[in-house]
Amino acid sequence: MDQTIPAKQLKWLCLFIAAAVAVNITGLFVTLMAPDATLYATIAKTMVLRHDYMNMVLDGHDWLDKPHFPFWMAALSFNIFGFTTWAYKLPAVLFLMMGAVYTYHFAKSLYNKQVAMWSVLILLTAEQLVISNNDVRAEPYLTGLIIAAVYHFYKAYTRNSWHLLAGCVFAGCAVMTKGMFVVIPIGGAIAGHLIITKQWNKLFNWRWLVAIVLTMLLISPELYCLYRQFDLHPEKVIFGQKGVSGIGFFFWGSQFGRFFNNGPIKGSGDPTFFIHTTLWAFLPWSLLLFAAVYQSIKKGVKNIQAHEWYCLCGGLLTFLVFSASKFQLPFYTNIIYPFFAIITAQYLFNVQADKSVKAIRITQFIVMGLVLITLGFLEYEFVPDHLKLPVIILICILYITMVFVPDMISNSILQKVVVSTAVLSFIVNIYLNLAFYPSLVEYQAGSVAGRFINQYNKRKYPVMLYKDNNWPLEFYLHSPVSVIDPDTIKTPPKNIFILYISEEQVKTLDAKGWQYTQIFSVNDYPITRLKPQFLNVRTRKNVLNNMLVIAVNLPAPQIFLKRMQDKK
Repeated sequence: MDQTIPAKQLKWLCLFIAAAVAVNITGLFVTLMAPDATLYATIAKTMVLRHDYMNMVLDGHDWLDKPHFPFWMAALSFNIFGFTTWAYKLPAVLFLMMGAVYTYHFAKSLYNKQVAMWSVLILLTAEQLVISNNDVRAEPYLTGLIIAAVYHFYKAYTRNSWHLLAGCVFAGCAVMTKGMFVVIPIGGAIAGHLIITKQWNKLFNWRWLVAIVLTMLLISPELYCLYRQFDLHPEKVIFGQKGVSGIGFFFWGSQFGRFFNNGPIKGSGDPTFFIHTTLWAFLPWSLLLFAAVYQSIKKGVKNIQAHEWYCLCGGLLTFLVFSASKFQLPFYTNIIYPFFAIITAQYLFNVQADKSVKAIRITQFIVMGLVLITLGFLEYEFVPDHLKLPVIILICILYITMVFVPDMISNSILQKVVVSTAVLSFIVNIYLNLAFYPSLVEYQAGSVAGRFINQYNKRKYPVMLYKDNNWPLEFYLHSPVSVIDPDTIKTPPKNIFILYISEEQVKTLDAKGWQYTQIFSVNDYPITRLKPQFLNVRTRKNVLNNMLVIAVNLPAPQIFLKRMQDKK
């Protein structure tokens, strides 16, 4: 089902896809946000500092939660580029871009070049995906690895070639990123299509047995590391108990234990959670996605054999499993967005009726209007310090592009809708990545304090934390950091050290007679849990905590007497 794209439209589509890539890259330099991104970055940093890529260690203790692959990638990047924000994010963004390339190839194989290019544009402008390139966890890696594995397994059964091995490599890396549950979208896409279309000879084929064996062999580095760190050491206390098997946790507790809520990490699920999450997470395409899924199922039921079921099975099966799970987070569904992007793109491409085209146009204009109003309201409430003139000019240029350029590209209403919607995403995420998030992370006191200490602690005094860890400070601090509990110290210390402590906690030191000098203060807020009172600049000060950097037993020189101006 080939479709030639006019040269003019092709150039514009390539330009907008390049712009989508650039917008995703703008988040590379935004400070890592706690808790997850800074925690993962700290683990990868520890790997490099200890020259130990087998054991995952956090705060000197064995850490068992996620598999090794994303930490290995971050550690590799740290070795090359140093311990920087963008070095941590870069591998994840590259894997997502790889996912965009495979989304293109898969969509082109199933449909045509037009659908493929729209799929890439939709994928790279889906809101939660852009956010995940900023607040990096495991999902950007999985998004690329899963669609790559599905594409190669699809090619492996349509032609006997090297694709089977490539599919196993990507599937193995995906398993070493998140655990065994990744077989659900990968296996669901391939097996689901073959089962529904009753291609039994292709389903029960020796190549899939080979694929299982190869994938298990390819994850052996992960199993070996877990065995060496945990199974060989039953005396280690993990999750508050001894005798915890790292391999057992990998195969069960890590994911399936969360699903059945009988593992060490528990949650409480809502069957509708990912439905209303998708409404905002897949913006500005979410309403089109719901319509596309409905139409795809409707069309498929009428002609089961001729229909493509890979994307529906890979996407919806995983979506349903997540919805039934007891442990749910908004970014979990990112990994199936390539399937959703293809479903949405092929739906738009195949719309013929004038009424449907008109309905899509009206729907997207309403969505775009609501998004712009929300963005304006956010600007009015938050008033980010980083909304500088260059960012304003860029947003104005994009707005003009959204209004006037679509008419220059094509006479097709749907083509105009796709382009306008994509540019809307550019506006939103340029604002978020260049204005909102850079201002937001100034309220993450740990990273701000870490950079301050790096600059002014010239004599390399030891740095301590009061009772609790702080991953932003530990990642951004260039020197080692340890935790101190003043309650266990009978007499005031005589040695000199730097202490990161809250304004409320410092009263404990006063009561114990400690000698110290305050050298820095910064406002703090848990920035990944935003609430209206914080977002409103007029009420923000009511929910801020004040964190201090103090010099214990050291009269501070003048250069230390710097205090951040309180946020208005």
